[in-house]
Amino acid sequence: MKKVWIYQADRFFTQPELETAQAQLRDFVAEWTAHGSQLAGNAEIKHNLFIILTVDEELAQATGCSIDKSVHMLKKLEADLQIDLFNRMLMAYRDVDGNIQLVSRDVFDALYKEGVINEDTIVYNNLIQSADELTTKWEVPFKDSWHATVFKK
Repeated sequence: MKKVWIYQADRFFTQPELETAQAQLRDFVAEWTAHGSQLAGNAEIKHNLFIILTVDEELAQATGCSIDKSVHMLKKLEADLQIDLFNRMLMAYRDVDGNIQLVSRDVFDALYKEGVINEDTIVYNNLIQSADELTTKWEVPFKDSWHATVFKK
């Protein structure tokens, strides 16, 4: 099984920031280990907003120490780029034109109550944990996400 961690930035990466982040992520994954064993890891940035780390746990299990290493690397990236990757109070969704929008929970709630965000609006479920979920449960309609249990009209 491939384990997945998704970190959503508090703003979109600029092109120079994207290149810096991709280089740092590439270097990190190349050296990422758990108890001396190389992890079969991967890192990518999707939509200039989401950092997605994966580890093939059939080859080597991610451990608390290896996860801590990834968080430490992401904290360094945050400092280098003046970006926040751990703000869980921001919601990402696709607007009617298909563009990704990033708003606070309060604004998201208001947009839902106003009908701007509806049952079919695509939202991002950054709580997923596996590669299978990444393909089936990450970008989903509001009605099929955890958002529907939290936000009510």
